[in-house]
Amino acid sequence: MRAADVRKSARRVAIARAALLGTFAVLAARAAHLSVFDERGAERGENQAERVMTLLPDRGSIVDRNGAGLALTVEAPSVYVEGRTVQDPAEAARSLAAILDLDRRDLAIRLRKHAGFWFVRRWITPEQGAKLAAAKIPGVGMINEPRRIYPYRALGARVVGFANIDGNGVRGIEQQENTWLRGTTRRLRVERDGSGRFLLSDTQSTWGTAGGDVALTIDAALQADAERALAAAVERTGAKGGLVLAMDPHTGEVLSAAEWPGFDPNRFRRTPYSATRSSAFLDAMEPGSAMKAFLVAGALEHGAISPHDMIDTEGGHLRVPGKTITDKHDYGMLDPAHVLQVSSNIGAVKIGYALGPRAHFETLRAFGFGLSTRSLFPDESSGLLRSWKEWRPVDHATISFGQGISVTPVQLAAAASAIANGGLLVRPRLIAARRTPGGEWQPTRVEVVHRVIGQETAETLLGMLETVVSDEGTARAAELPGVRVAGKTGTAQKWETETGTYSQTKFRAWFIGIAPADDPRIVIVSELDEPKHPLHTGGAAAAPLFAAVAPGQLAHRGIFLQGAEVQVAQAAPPAGTRPSTPASEPAELPAVASAGPANASFAQRAEGERRQSDAARAPSSRPTPPAPAPPTVAISAFRDRVLLPDFTGLSKDEVTQVTAKNRLRVELRGDGLAVRQDPPPGSVVVAGSEIVRIQFRPATQRSASAPAAIAAATGSRR
Repeated sequence: MRAADVRKSARRVAIARAALLGTFAVLAARAAHLSVFDERGAERGENQAERVMTLLPDRGSIVDRNGAGLALTVEAPSVYVEGRTVQDPAEAARSLAAILDLDRRDLAIRLRKHAGFWFVRRWITPEQGAKLAAAKIPGVGMINEPRRIYPYRALGARVVGFANIDGNGVRGIEQQENTWLRGTTRRLRVERDGSGRFLLSDTQSTWGTAGGDVALTIDAALQADAERALAAAVERTGAKGGLVLAMDPHTGEVLSAAEWPGFDPNRFRRTPYSATRSSAFLDAMEPGSAMKAFLVAGALEHGAISPHDMIDTEGGHLRVPGKTITDKHDYGMLDPAHVLQVSSNIGAVKIGYALGPRAHFETLRAFGFGLSTRSLFPDESSGLLRSWKEWRPVDHATISFGQGISVTPVQLAAAASAIANGGLLVRPRLIAARRTPGGEWQPTRVEVVHRVIGQETAETLLGMLETVVSDEGTARAAELPGVRVAGKTGTAQKWETETGTYSQTKFRAWFIGIAPADDPRIVIVSELDEPKHPLHTGGAAAAPLFAAVAPGQLAHRGIFLQGAEVQVAQAAPPAGTRPSTPASEPAELPAVASAGPANASFAQRAEGERRQSDAARAPSSRPTPPAPAPPTVAISAFRDRVLLPDFTGLSKDEVTQVTAKNRLRVELRGDGLAVRQDPPPGSVVVAGSEIVRIQFRPATQRSASAPAAIAAATGSRR
């Protein structure tokens, strides 16, 4: 009996064992099918433990020509919800609403409806982040995202533009250089714990491939100075708005582009999109009598007139088919120079007729009107210049003094630069250099489009335009003490679409200025929109704006107005301000570089040019002086504008002695010798109203700190 019972028990065990093995084999086969052969099953399994998140890359920086950061990327926390893991939607909504200042009811509805991953709010404040971390709400987490910031806020905002919440540039340089700045988006697979929360390590929270950096031709200090002057001009004249654009005529570099009103790109969502456009590049406007300069250039070049021809202004009234042309006064007989000086409409019409419609049109087209300047600025306007075949006599007459043609301010600046540099049309540039992440700066090059007029014609015309900026000319207010100025005013009536006529009360005031006239280094276009009578003319509104902006621009090139304390050696121009070789004919372009050797970094060239004239004051070669010594630098000033020298290497006593004479407010930090200053050398500040902050360190620490200072100046993000 016992042996039989044992055999029965053994059979039951064997059957049970076989059943278990069979069940295991079936489960194993099913698992293998789901994980290996069935892709959907494998994906469902992975999704229970992992999730793929798309992360934005670290967008590259935009800096000015001296390395000041105009647009930077920082990491800011964003709040997300994984709906499936929210245990109590009502309680989670209450807590989130209190911390993030959101509507609790709307939040509760979204928490119940959305079971997947979604962002509650992007870019919260550190204080909100700390509260959220302490709350420990199930299903709610934070992740750092790249956020675009603009440290100088409205400074140059219409040119710099902004990037939207998804990291795409939608205006200005941000849009123009979006492909270069944006980098590569990264898809990141993250794991979850048993509660469904994301597990993010430090290595996982890094972003995709970073974008490259861009250095602009704009100088932040000059831009700030121009914006202050523009704001004052708008207030003085009661204008609706305005702009002032400064360009190097030899390189086409835009050195400042101030526009009013501005906006804060950090708060672009609170600004109407139309208010963020750059009028300097996008708005085509009638230029009025400013166009007479280019008319005379064409007439001289084609031999239609000579500088000594006399033109009868017909007693101030000239009848052409369809219109009577009038002058402000009866100017009698005028030569071409005096036509420009007093801005005679009748004289301009007669010069236009002498030139002929076809040659007149071809001259304007050669100066770049009616065509894009190829600055690459997004959506740049080409202006409006109809074919000469469509011109009636009255059209030809009005175009001669700037009606019936529309131009952009950057077109005017480029055309005036052709007069200033001897006859070459140079492509306007906003980009000074680019670099890949961790790489060296690669400068852009000067591009000459073509020759417009001959050297002799350009020099003759400059002499004529000097008479405009004289006691007898229309631009007396543009005079600069000790510096010769050439220019042309324009007062353009605005077209009223309601009445279909030109307004008698609304004007645009223009002035094109070139300085110094005997060796042009700067071209400035100033414009004010609807200045109030009697300050509605180019001479009364726009010319004084030129006079307010030009001193700072010239000082950066070592040119100081009469009465200013001249210290040229301490005012070396910023890197890339002017090419080592002047702009030449198109055939010679490959040899022309805008900012020094291609193998030198943008930052290295900037640093080298600022210090090459003062190598003896290198950090490692100058110990702390045992007693106060006479200052080794002098400060150049004109009226209340002060050009900052390089204080590097000076002691506190030396800095105090130098700055006290010019009423400069300084904030001195640390001890030893000066190693850093803000604003940087070459900046123009207003005495008594701006603080210059200077950092000092003992001489033994300077060589170690110099690389960090240079890295900070070049806008390094990591």
